[in-house]
Amino acid sequence: MGASLGSAQLNYDEDDPDYGKIDFDDDDAGYKIFAGYNFGLVPLVDLAVEGAYVDFGNFSGDIGGVGGNDIDVTGWTGAGLAGFKLGPVGLFGKVGVINWDSDADIIGDDDGTDPLYGVGARITLFSFQVRAEYERYDQDNFDIDYFSVGAAYTF
Repeated sequence: MGASLGSAQLNYDEDDPDYGKIDFDDDDAGYKIFAGYNFGLVPLVDLAVEGAYVDFGNFSGDIGGVGGNDIDVTGWTGAGLAGFKLGPVGLFGKVGVINWDSDADIIGDDDGTDPLYGVGARITLFSFQVRAEYERYDQDNFDIDYFSVGAAYTF
């Protein structure tokens, strides 16, 4: 289990019949709290599952040519991980889903379940781990790129 801090970049570009041009291309600080289980079936290979809560932060953009509109995005994720152990260093990839909620000033709230994928690296020292990750969340009308650094405790 662990937590990470990072930078989330949201890209939302759509022509909406009710609101006109919607354009969010902003970034903000985000955080993630995660827990998982490594099956440990093969000595040099990590096969694991991971669940997390992610708060991507607050993004500002234009709706109908009017700036200063905000959108907040949070979500619960579930993913499978596969990786290689190279001594204390490891590399991993992940594929899964996010059940997300967005809260927007003008266009209203929205939610959905969409895919996520990512790659990362970790350094392990005893039961402590430092992780760096890139994750991509492909949601209905927008995409979020999330770069993070975090720590985990393994037992």
